[in-house]
Amino acid sequence: MIENIKLHQISGVHKALGTECQLQLFGTTDQWLLQQSMDLIDHFHDVFTVDRENSEIMDINRAAGRHPVQVSPASYELVKLAVEKSLENFGFNALIGPLVKLWSIGFDNAHVPTDDQIQEQMKLIDPRAVKLDDLNQTVYLEKPGMELDLGGIAKGYIADRLRDFWHAYGVERGIINLGGNVLLVGDSPHNPLGLWNIGVQDPKLPRGENIRVVTVPECSAVTSGTYERVLVVDGKSYHHIIDPRTGYPAKTNVAGVTLFTRDSVQAEIECKRLFFAGHPLQNWENKKAGRYGAVFVYNDDSVYSTFD
Repeated sequence: MIENIKLHQISGVHKALGTECQLQLFGTTDQWLLQQSMDLIDHFHDVFTVDRENSEIMDINRAAGRHPVQVSPASYELVKLAVEKSLENFGFNALIGPLVKLWSIGFDNAHVPTDDQIQEQMKLIDPRAVKLDDLNQTVYLEKPGMELDLGGIAKGYIADRLRDFWHAYGVERGIINLGGNVLLVGDSPHNPLGLWNIGVQDPKLPRGENIRVVTVPECSAVTSGTYERVLVVDGKSYHHIIDPRTGYPAKTNVAGVTLFTRDSVQAEIECKRLFFAGHPLQNWENKKAGRYGAVFVYNDDSVYSTFD
């Protein structure tokens, strides 16, 4: 996705977060710093994951309907942000786990559930039933069966914390790529203007095939799209992005949205806002702080870029 830069650097690939994480640090060959970066990814994975029994988020989920759970500052900060954005009801919902599991699109048990089954699970995804205590940093899910899942924004948060870590050790330039969630740190050492070239995935081609290449300053790039996991039943296609307002896959004419913002967690959130808007161009505002541009790919193969 990123241009190949052959300069004084250190790089590595690390399996974590259910994906392949690629790190490139320019201006250093400090192996310790690279290893510490990978260890930091692992630490956040251990804290945020819902794919293991032992994590702070799973502690919250197991205590649903029973008692509040005190968590670390990082977990509390991210949960609070996720709940605040879920309450805005634009399509992102950190409680959507029960619905996603019901459909299971992308897994062997994927199926189209009945409307009664969907409505039953909808009772468990209300963000108003999450109680946060800022003083004690506790999280309480009021109803048994509720589940928090930070997968929709965790990569962005982790990428931003990695950038903070690099800055603390004097790393001014680098690339953080957490399975396609990209954060470009500092100026590009390959371009005299400090700009980066970054490819936008073609939704209908294999990963790595770009439909557009844009030139951007230091920023994060995140994509939301319907193309990665699909269920086909009786000739009808169902993509994996469930709209928490309906319980069904989101109805949209958008195949993919790639958003470029200052911070990676911001890109995660605002990209989903544009995707769920239905007609992103009608909702596009480049006036928001830290928002640099976007590329929209529609189901009819048309492409619109705010960089054009």
